[in-house]
Amino acid sequence: MKAQNLEASGSVLEREFGARWLGKPVRRQTVWKWLNAQAIPTQDKLQELAKLLKLDPQRLRYGDHVQKQLRAEQKRWDEGVGYMERETFDAFLQLPAPQRKLIREVILTFAKVHVPGVTATPESGSPPEKS
Repeated sequence: MKAQNLEASGSVLEREFGARWLGKPVRRQTVWKWLNAQAIPTQDKLQELAKLLKLDPQRLRYGDHVQKQLRAEQKRWDEGVGYMERETFDAFLQLPAPQRKLIREVILTFAKVHVPGVTATPESGSPPEKS
């Protein structure tokens, strides 16, 4: 709110949001809960709040740390996966489900043997975990 030159208060947010919101008016108590992380606005209200505050709706809903984690994960994939791996992933995704399961079990078995800390078993159905 401060970045948009708005006083960080429930009454200001209620007034500014209400001036833009075409639906049923939002009570001050509801706005207070939003500001104090006791409630999350519905998706349509979140979109309007994001416009008002000039923020990405995902950032508003989940916070900066989630976006940073997503960017780091995307960077890891962008930098760590070359053409051959992408070609392999594409071929894997085109396989029928039983063959994908078999290939997944083979990869997890190799990972369990060769990658320190991988604890998932191929039969578990869960992704490998680092310990």
